[in-house]
Order: sequence, then structure tokens, then C-alpha cells
Amino acid sequence: MNPTHLTADLNETQLAVVTAPTGPILVLAGAGSGKTRVLVHRVAWLISHEGVSPHAVLAVTFTNKAAGEMRGRIESLLGGPSGTLWIGTFHGLAHRLLRLHWREAGLPQTFQILDSDDQLRVVKKVVRAMELDETRWSPKELVYFINAQKDEGRRPKMLADEGDQTRQVMIKVYAAYEEACRRAGVVDFAELLLRSFELWRDQPDLLAHYQHRFGHVLVDEFQDTNAIQYQWVRLLAGPKSIPFVVGDDDQSIYGWRGARVENIHKYQRDFPGTTVFRLEQNYRSTATILNAANTLIANNSGRMGKTLWTDGARGEPIRLYAAFNERDEADFVITQIREWIRQGGKREECGILYRSNAQSRVLEEALLVARIPYRVYGGQRFFERAEIKDALAYLRLVSSRIDDASFERVVNLPTRGIGAKTLETVRDYARAQGCALWQASAATIAGGTLGPKGAQSLHGFLTLIERLAKETSGMPLHEQVDKVIHLSGLIDHYRKEKGERGEARVENLEELVSAANGYSPEEGSDLAPLESFLAHAVLESGEGQANEWEDSVQMMTLHSAKGLEFPLVFLCGLEDGLFPHQRSVNDIGGLEEERRLAYVGVTRAMRRLYISYAEQRRLHGIDQFGMPSRFIAEIPAELIEEVRPRVQVSRPLYSSRSGDTSGSRDTRKIEEPSHSSGLRLGQRVRHKKFGDGVILRLDGQGQGAQVEVNFERLGRKVLMLAYANLEPI
Repeated sequence: MNPTHLTADLNETQLAVVTAPTGPILVLAGAGSGKTRVLVHRVAWLISHEGVSPHAVLAVTFTNKAAGEMRGRIESLLGGPSGTLWIGTFHGLAHRLLRLHWREAGLPQTFQILDSDDQLRVVKKVVRAMELDETRWSPKELVYFINAQKDEGRRPKMLADEGDQTRQVMIKVYAAYEEACRRAGVVDFAELLLRSFELWRDQPDLLAHYQHRFGHVLVDEFQDTNAIQYQWVRLLAGPKSIPFVVGDDDQSIYGWRGARVENIHKYQRDFPGTTVFRLEQNYRSTATILNAANTLIANNSGRMGKTLWTDGARGEPIRLYAAFNERDEADFVITQIREWIRQGGKREECGILYRSNAQSRVLEEALLVARIPYRVYGGQRFFERAEIKDALAYLRLVSSRIDDASFERVVNLPTRGIGAKTLETVRDYARAQGCALWQASAATIAGGTLGPKGAQSLHGFLTLIERLAKETSGMPLHEQVDKVIHLSGLIDHYRKEKGERGEARVENLEELVSAANGYSPEEGSDLAPLESFLAHAVLESGEGQANEWEDSVQMMTLHSAKGLEFPLVFLCGLEDGLFPHQRSVNDIGGLEEERRLAYVGVTRAMRRLYISYAEQRRLHGIDQFGMPSRFIAEIPAELIEEVRPRVQVSRPLYSSRSGDTSGSRDTRKIEEPSHSSGLRLGQRVRHKKFGDGVILRLDGQGQGAQVEVNFERLGRKVLMLAYANLEPI
């Protein structure tokens, strides 16, 4: 094969990597620098020019989609099928290995794989068999503990309880869970990697066979490897294999799920003589965006170091928008998207990125009102999320006891000991009598047809709903929602779900309180506020996301954005405590991972980048008056253009732009003409009927002028300025 066929589209550094002499290689590949291209071309080069057999190549990546794309591109370069190549995810390759060597691995030939729901069910059975109280020993928390131990390569017998009774019980559950899986002939995802690692470790002849076979081991996204994945690669590579890994320590953002950025540093120690290449030429973003990203990430210590550059255009400045609140921020995003479309851009070229899932709600509402199609990438719309549906089910029961669907959803959530047999008895009675499950429950309890434990637990649930109805009666809507999500036990239930996922669920529940606080029933509605809000929630969830083929705005968390790119990007909610997240601001390691997340966000932008923060944000049900994120101040001032400066608003910014790293603030006042009415944006006003609020928007002049005010009790309202009689506070 002509070498130019493989190297024609490579730059000088990429070519050096692809054609490098065989030996341990570490490629530090910056964002948008063509890392996958290098890995794919390296495989093709080894086979076509170094005489390496496809049988001797193993390539690992992190998603099935990436593995499929990698295989397709290699086949395209080689001009034929790559069937003998082992290309796949860590879990996929481990599964393939265990299928081939099930007997040596101590598994039945027909072993099955548990998905996350199946694994949770097995743990629940173990908890019940051990007669543990599920309200104290949360199955979800136990699943998190078990998987975390497996990701570190630790079996129950390797764990010490350290005199901690809680840890002692968790270790016993882990051991009982393993025994339950062994009896059932099943393995979970974490077990695939651990079992295959132990297979090699405990079978020296088998390990030697694979070490001899796979002379070339290539790994993509190396910065995302956890402890057991690193051990797996190191063991397979052994003393003879030639490892080739590609990663970016500046894009290591999954520490919360076990990824270890230090694995890149360990690689050089564990494989002496490693050659390090740096891919720094970026083919995605403008020079301005890259300069901002470079300066931002330079604040992290312990980096291996690289500087992104482009021979493309300098590009537009980064626009910084200081919103009054989250709704003003959302309106600004909508305005810019509309302008982008007016200039000929597509909706799918717009990416809205945010740190917390809960931030999506206000942005979704604004997009729906503007009739702009959108998709939540890698997630669900706000009102479709499981925890939100749980809360709404409780609220529906408070509103109407005959809602059977809501009854079924939460009667045993959180777990309160209501078993399948009890529920089947209730269902049978309801069918026979033609009544709702609520009435059937009361009747079966009174009639003594349930067992003592089931009757007691079910009675407790009915009592809880009646108590919620009584105690929330007459409360403002947002207080009703807040009381229900707490007294129902949902907040505590999801707080026990460890890690980022559990935290996100709690934040979403708290955001539901914000949604209720900002909700205003339609004028003339006869429904009570709660009933009106519940109807609104159904209609919102019923709207549905845009179809995959439809030109639509893309929304996602920053974690979901890795690997994607958009001509127009909005980084929303850059306030200290939100981004960087509150739990990370006082922890050096956590703060540096947050900064890497910001770096990922900035480098998603190709042509235009907007960064926004809100001076006031109602998030998780609480009004927050945050400072602009420290990450804003870490971007050079000359790269930023402040959009629509505020009226008489003092905006505190970190003054480290001028070289001061002490964290002091620089307060600036920027003047803007007032409206002819004398009112101005951001001004606090009082309405005789609606109470106190803040002016969000002033449109028009004279008799036709309108004002939008965010009232503390009733949320946003648009009023005719001539008749509003607003009194400045």
C-alpha cells in the first residue's frame, strides 16, 4: 500500500506519531487535535507498513459508538474487513474474553449479564434475606459501594471494616451479593472487568498466550481509565507488548465515577522509555477561543502541559452576559439563537451547556415558549425525569386520592415494606368492587384481609398522604411542593444514592420548587394553583423532544458535551457555587476537575462563544445571589466583550485579570439610558395587587409600552406600563 494513502491528511506532528518506531507511546492530544484520527492511522500503519498481523492488535475505547466508528475508519484505510482485530470497549473486550474462557474464570458457559436495574433487584433481595431495614440500608447506596470496590479491584475478603459497623454490614452485603450472583450464574458490568483481570492474573499460561498474541495494545481516552482498567491494560501489555495510549489530562472530568487522571503520569513510570507526543494544532475553534481555553487551564497544577493553537482565523471575541436572573439569561440565549437563525445558521449548530441538570428547566421553558425545537442530549427533559414524576405523583395524590397511576408509582417509594402480595390483594379488591386503589386499600385494611405487616405499612402510606394534604392546605404552591418532597421522604431517598447521579436527582427535586414558585395560572382559570400546576406539568412533558432528524437546538450538561462541537455555544450559569460547584470550591482536586470541565466547555465552541451568569438565581428552590465564576476572571479581559451592559448595576468580578490572584473583586458600574418612564431594568418595584418584584424587560414607548416584572409571589407577568402603576422601591 502506498504510504501517502495513509499519511496524506496528517499534519507534521500527527505523521510523526503514526509512523513512530515501535515502543511505548503516550500521545497528549488536545481538544480538536485529531486524536482518533491518529489512533486509527496508527493501527493501519502497523498493519500495512510494519507487517503487524491484525491478529496481534487490540484497540480499546470507551463507548460502543466510538468502537464502531474506529473499526469503520480502519477498514476504510485498509480497504477491507478488520474482523481479526479486537476493537471494543473495556467491558466488551472483557466479555469476549470471559466467553472464550468461562471455565477458567469459574463461570457457567451460559452466564448472563446484569444491567443496572437487574443488579439493584439482586441487591434488594440480598438486603431482605439478611433482614436489613431498607430505609437504613439503601439498596442503591449498596450498589454504589459494591461497584466502587470492584472498580478498585477489591473483593470482600480484601476489605477491612476499620472498626466501623456500617462498613462491616456493607462488606457482608457485598459478600452475600457475590454469592447470590454465583448461584444465579450472572455477572454485573463491573464484574466483567474484574473477573477478566483475575483470569489473567491467576492463569499465568493464559496471560502469556494473550501477551504474546497482542503485541500492540492501543487505548483511546486514556485519561478516563479507572484503577481496574489501568491494571487490566498494564497486565496485558506486560514486559513485551508495545502499548500506545492517547489521552488528554486537561479533559479528565469523570473523577466522580472513578476515572484517575494520574494514570497518565503512572504510564510513564510503568513503561520506561515512553515517547511522549503532543498534538496541539486544533482544527475546531478560533484562535480567540483557544487562547481563552489555554489561559484558563494554565491555572491547574501538575499538568503535563500543552498549548492549543490554530492557523485559522482569530475569530470573534467571547461574549459575556450578566443576567439579572435565570429567566433573563434564558431570554438572552433565545434572542441570540433567533439572530443566528436569521443570519442563515441552523438550530442544530447551537449548543446550550450547563453544569447542573436542574438548570435545563428554565431554558426548556424559554425554548418551548419561543417554539424553537430542541433536544436534551444524553438525558431527559425536566418533567420526564423519574424523580420529578415521583414528586408529581405524590402531589397528584394530595390533590386526588383516586389517581391509581400515581398510587402505584409511589405506594412503596421510598421503600416502606409494602410487598407484591399486599398490592395484588388491593388490586384484586379494586377490580372486584370497581373502585380506586385508595378506597381498596382502606377497605382491605379495615376488613383484615391483609397480613399485619402489610396492613400496617399500607396504613402508614395512607396516613402520610392525608397528613400531606392537611398540612399543605392553604399554603402557597411552592411551599406545598417543598413540604411534599421532604415529608414524603423523596429527598432523603435520593440523597442516599451516592455520586453525581444522586446529587443531580436531589437538585432536580429542589428545582421543582423553583418551578412552582415561578408558575402563574392562566388568567380566569377556575383550577386551584396545585391542580393548575399539575396540568401544566403534564402538558410540558407531553410536548416531546424534537425528532432526531429535526433541525433542533442541542442542550446538555458539560459532562455530556465531551467529544461534541458546535459553531455556536452558550456556557450558562457561571457563578461560584454553581460552576465551579459548591462542593468543589474548597477542595484543590475538585476545583481543578471543575476547571477541566470549564476547559471542555470552552473548547466545544467552533466560531462563537457566549458565557453568561446571573446576579440572582432561583435554583433548587432557593434564591441565590452569587458571584461571577472565578473561571470568568481567569480568561484574559482582551478576549472578552461584555454584552448589553447593565443599568446602574454593580457587578463584582474577580480582579485577577490584572494579575491579582488574591481573589479580590473589581466592582464596575456601567451606565445605560433609562426608559422614558423613568423605570430601568433590574429595578425593584411594587404592584398594588401582585406585590414586590424586579423589572426584567421594558418594551416600547408611550401608551403601548409594556413591562415584564418577576414578582416574588406570583412569578413573571407582562403588564401595560400605562396601567401598571408600579411604585419604585
